[in-house]
Order: sequence, then structure tokens, then C-alpha cells
Amino acid sequence: MRHRTVVSFLSLSLLLAVAPASTALAQPAPALDLHQVMADPDWIGPPVERMWWSWDGATAYYAAKRSGSNVRDTFAQPVAGGAANRVDGAARAGIDGTDPIFDATRARMAFLRNGDVFVRDLRGGALTQITRTEAGESQLQWGRDGSLSWRSGNDWYRWTASGGVGQAASLKAEDAPGTPPKADALRERQLRYIETLRTERERREELRTQAEAWRSADPSRAPAPAFLGKDVEIQGSALSPDGRWLFAVTQAKGADAGQGGKMPKYVTESGYEEFEDVRTRVGRNDPAPQSFWLVSLDDGKVRELKTDPLPGITQDPLAALRKAAGKDALKGNRPVRIEGWGGDVSGGARWSDDGRGLALMLHSVDNKDRWLATVDLAGAKLQPVHRLSDEAWINWSFNEFGWMPDARTLWFLSEESGWSHLYTTSGGRARALTSGRWEASQPVLAADGASFLFLCNRARPGDYEVCQVGANGGEVREVTALNGVEDFVASPDGRRVLVRHSSSYVPPQLSVVDAAGGDARQLTDTRSAEFKAREWIQPETVQVPSKHGAGTVWGKYYGPATMEPGREYPVVLFVHGAGYLQNVSDRYPNYFREQMFHNLLVQQGYIVLDLDFRASEGYGRDWRTAIYRQMGHPELEDYLDGIDWLVENRQADRDRVGIYGGSYGGFMTFMALFREPGTFKAGAALRPVTDWSQYNHGYTANILNTPELDPEAYAKSSPMEYAEGLQDHLLIAHGMIDDNVFYKDSVMLAQRLIELRKDKWELASYPLERHGYVHSDSWYDQYRRIYELFERALKD
Repeated sequence: MRHRTVVSFLSLSLLLAVAPASTALAQPAPALDLHQVMADPDWIGPPVERMWWSWDGATAYYAAKRSGSNVRDTFAQPVAGGAANRVDGAARAGIDGTDPIFDATRARMAFLRNGDVFVRDLRGGALTQITRTEAGESQLQWGRDGSLSWRSGNDWYRWTASGGVGQAASLKAEDAPGTPPKADALRERQLRYIETLRTERERREELRTQAEAWRSADPSRAPAPAFLGKDVEIQGSALSPDGRWLFAVTQAKGADAGQGGKMPKYVTESGYEEFEDVRTRVGRNDPAPQSFWLVSLDDGKVRELKTDPLPGITQDPLAALRKAAGKDALKGNRPVRIEGWGGDVSGGARWSDDGRGLALMLHSVDNKDRWLATVDLAGAKLQPVHRLSDEAWINWSFNEFGWMPDARTLWFLSEESGWSHLYTTSGGRARALTSGRWEASQPVLAADGASFLFLCNRARPGDYEVCQVGANGGEVREVTALNGVEDFVASPDGRRVLVRHSSSYVPPQLSVVDAAGGDARQLTDTRSAEFKAREWIQPETVQVPSKHGAGTVWGKYYGPATMEPGREYPVVLFVHGAGYLQNVSDRYPNYFREQMFHNLLVQQGYIVLDLDFRASEGYGRDWRTAIYRQMGHPELEDYLDGIDWLVENRQADRDRVGIYGGSYGGFMTFMALFREPGTFKAGAALRPVTDWSQYNHGYTANILNTPELDPEAYAKSSPMEYAEGLQDHLLIAHGMIDDNVFYKDSVMLAQRLIELRKDKWELASYPLERHGYVHSDSWYDQYRRIYELFERALKD
């Protein structure tokens, strides 16, 4: 016989004192209600958001949000221990910046702060400000000769301690002066008839030619600009450290970006309705192809780097789909873009520090191939080094690469084994430095060049540590034993590592550990006294066996410490967002509010399961790509297996199962209720995708190709196609100014449900919320509705 507990929502705030069941008779913790759970997270305490070292390794700087404000303050934390001090006013002028770079002798480091360039002498600490502009400098790099260069707009500058700052290169999206105009019979006739016009033209040409000669012969003058033509837009550039070469990226001028959307805003400061321009939809013009150029700064010669040498560049991995859709076969080379976006191309272009080597990471626009190539500078020709292909799509992550100290060997990450691992190559076959059924990420070459530091999850997918491996391979050593490492940065001398780490109920904090190993020493605890005083239900990491051939599905289970014998518990399943995201880890969850809500649900008699379904991060390539051309299908199988596991192992009531989630989790809630009617008695779909043809290109085209090319994949993956299956309770909640998943998605599905004459559903709209809600009133209202939904539908 089932034991059912019905608790009215009005009594929720009075009854819910959140503590593990095993401490029910102990002194109760302060009452926690839904108002507290969904309050501004300032009550928890600010997480450490960024961290970096001072030049001497004595201080750790970090950024944290100011309570009741959007301001991020900078704090100085003594590494030896003691209280952190907020850096304010004039004192901010003396601090070091994030992501410093070091010269060849590691005697100086350079960094950007507020867009300006600074150099710190590591021998005595003297700080020199190199620039003071509003332009915003970027792409700092040292040359072996001790020079420092950086980009500002499309111009490059170099600094030396003895010579100061000078312009090193300039790019122009213009035709070079003296470029002959296109043939025109009328113009030629005019010049033939009118001698004065001919004479003036000849004199202008003489003046231009002489000015160029004087400029090239005068060492006090800035170098002449490099002209790439008036029909292109400059996307970015990278100067060689020796100042001899400039690599440039362009795309066609005025490339059709597709029709964007107009998002209405109803609640505005002006009092009038307003409209905001928003992104294009998937397939409404692919990202524009890019072209690549090599500029010799000695003579200003510009040569194009053709993609012809890239292996497989003419092969079309979508040929079958193209033919089935009645589309023309692909002709010539596939379009290509460089890794990374925006004017800073340093994510995809790396110069060796001697300026003799340039390595590029290029992706096909269809994202089925990734090439690592070097450049023959003399011949202006790509030289392929490594090709990574994926029938589904190349990962958004694990694309880091760089040069080893010998300036001949490259290191890079690749998923070619099925898992992200670290490799080196000198042009021959790549050598794996790490291997196994785990992922290496965020690699950093150590100061001495003899080893790499990186993140690894060797023990289990959700356990992240700082690891180390030799530059020639060998044993992988775990430097930390913190379980929930977020990221790290080595000290300027390389002897210590500053680590940002977290746990289930501890937002990211700072610790320091010796690079050689040993116990970490925690430096910060930014949690509030009120939050620390509470006791929480620690999630149990569980392994759900897949009945659909997926192996193990990892999850977090929330339940009472002691199960009541013979009782069957109603179930709430949580689905994380983003698709490719990991929520089953030892880190502080992205969904920390939802985790507190799960505490409330357990105290009200529910059990909760949160799964890293197929497509989630942290489980290798095959797990990520299992949803290719079938979003919502493998993932639903994983949740059905989760229900079975709960019934078999945790006294779950199969007839009382609810599901909820936001964004991708909202999409999955639809797929669960529509495709498995009766299995899920209630679902809450928050900011959900209802039709992937409405979503963006960069994400969706990787998984489903484009609607025009692969309509079958879009139909199979669209909740709109399955809406007729709805028979259970459904809540849809969406921010009306969501510029990620448009509110239009929910409006479309609402109209579909109206036309299907469905009942037991509702739509809650939030006029001042985007994709990530920021107002506690909206959070509270949304989760009040979710709680009431589960109470109505799962506790009859």
C-alpha cells in the first residue's frame, strides 16, 4: 500500500527545516523556505570568479561580486595566510594583470590591465606602463630579442626597453595605391582626348611613387600599410614576434549574414514597446568562409594561403544528405574558418617565439574536420600536420595547441582516441602524452618547458584534479586531491599552483599547492555565516546501468538518509541545460538553486535524480555525439533507465514521476511528456526549445546539420512533431526577452497545444527575464509553480 503525503504550499515555509533525516531529532537548523532558496544568491556569499598571481608570488588576486550590486571588486589575498583586502582607488594602478606572458629569460612579464600594456621586472618588481589609450590593446607576445608586440585595431606595435614604442604593421581593407582601375572604354577615351587629365594623373603617380620610395628608405618612418583589397573585411591578424611577417584573416565584404529577428520588449523604461535585434536562425546562412593571407613586412608583399593542401578539403561528408535533399553537389574546396572568433585570432594562430614558425588550427564550416597546419613562410603554403575528422561534429572544446620551447614541435589536444588527450608532433606521426578513458583539458606548458599541467578526471568523470605529465610523456601525476577543481594558474616562478575549486555546497574558492605535490592550503571562504550554518543533503553519486547499450549513466541522487520501510516515494527527475554540460560532478553545480530546491523536495517526501544523460560533457566523444541527428531520443532512454533504477534500488513509485529542467532541460521535458505519455505524470519546461529550426547556427548545425539539408533530423528532434502525445500535466515558463531561446518558441508550442485542444497545461511568462533569470521574484514565482504542479500531480 502506498503512503501518500499531502502538504499544502502555504505550509511550506513553516514545515521545511532542511537537515538530513538522520539529524531530525537534533537541534533544528534555521527554517529554510522557498523564498530563501530563490532569493538573490548574495545570501550564499560570492564565488571567486577569477584569480591571478602577483609578480612575486606573495599575493593572490581574485574578483568577487559585491553584495547587492553588479560591481566585481578585486581582492588581494596574502598567500601566506590572513584576511583578504579589497583593492580600491589608486592602489588598483599597482596590481598585476591576469594571463601574464614571460620573456625568454623569465626576467620580465607583460600583461594587459584595462586594455593597456604593462611590463613588470621580475628581478626587482619595477612596473612600467607602456600604453595609456582608449583603444584597447590585445594579443601580447614577446620576441626572443626582448621586444614586446601587441595589436590595436588592425595595427600592430612593438616596444623595446631601449627604443620605446613604434608601429610595426598596419592592415587596410583597401586596394593598394596605384592599383589600376577596371577597364572602362569611356575613361580611356577621355584620357586620350584631354592632355591635362593625362598630365595630372602622371604627376599624382610620380608623387605617390616618390613618397613610397622615401618612406621605405627612411628608418624613422612607420612601415607602409599592407593592403588586402576593398572587397574584404579584416577578421583578425597575428604578427610574428620578430616583426617580419603578418598573418591576416578576412572574409568577403558584405557577406550575407541572413535575416535576423526582432524581439519585442513590453515592459520598458521608456514606457513604449521597443524592439531588439536578435540573431539569425540555423541554416539562414552559414558562417562566412574565411581567407588567409601572409604579409612580408620587409617588402609589403601579400600572398594568399590556399587551403588546397589540406587533406580531405574537397571531400563532402554531407554528400548523401545533399543528394537526398535535391541539392547540387559540393564543388571545389569546402569553406574553412580559423579556430576562435572575433578580431583576436590567437586562438587559431600561433607563432613560435623565434618568429620562424606559424601554426594554424582551421575548421571546415560544416565542422566535420579540423586541421592543424604550419606555414611555409618562403613559399606561402600550408603544410598539414594533423587532421581530426568526426562524422558528427568536432567538439567546441579541446582545441588548444601551441609550440614547444624548441620552436619545432607542436603540442595539441585531440579527441581522436575517443577522449581528449595531449599530443606532440614535429610534422610526423603525433605522439600521445596521455591516454585512457578520461579527458585532459586546459593544458599549460610549465615554466621550464619540461612538463604540462592540465585538468584530468581520471578517477571518475566528475572528479577533477590538476595533473602533470612530462613533455615527453610518462606517468601522469595528480598534483591536487581536491575533487572539484575548476581551473588553475601556476605562479610566475612555476613552484606553486593557485587553484580555484568547489564542492556541492561550496562556491569556487582559492587554494594554493606546491607544483611538486602535497596538501593544498585553502586561502578563501567567501560563504556567508548564514549559508555555512545550514546542513544540506549531500548528493549521492550513482551509476545507472543503461538498458539501451550506453553503459553507465552517472547521476546525483537526493533522498532521505533513512528510507521508510514499505513506502514508495514520488520521483522528480532533473534535466540540466546546454546539452553539452556536466552537472554530475564534485564541483559547485551550475544549478545551485535547483540543488537547494531538491533539498526542499526531499524534505517534502520526494526523491530526486539528476543525470548526465548522453550528450553531456566529461564522458568522451561517443557520449557527446550520441545525439547526432536525433536530439531527445538517447537522452530520454537514459531517463527511462533512471526510473527503472530508482524503482529497483530506491523505493520509487513508478506511477508518480515528474520531470523538469531549463533550456535543453525544457526541451527534454517536452520530449518526455510527449513521447512517453503516462510515464511522466507532470513536467515543467523552463525557457525551452520547441523547434530547433528557431535556434542558432553555431550550436544546432553541428548536431542536426541544417533544416534545408537534413529535414528528417529536425523533424525527429522537434517537440512540435510530438505535441499530440501530451496527456499529463505541463507547465511552460519562459522569459519574454530571452535572446538565446526565443520566447517565440513557447508561444509557438502554446498555439499548437491550443489547436490540439490539450488541457492540463499552462504558460507562465516573465516580461523582464532573459535566458538566465536575474530577479528573485521571477525565480520564486517559477519555482512556486513547479512545486505546486508536483504537489497536484504526484501526490493525489
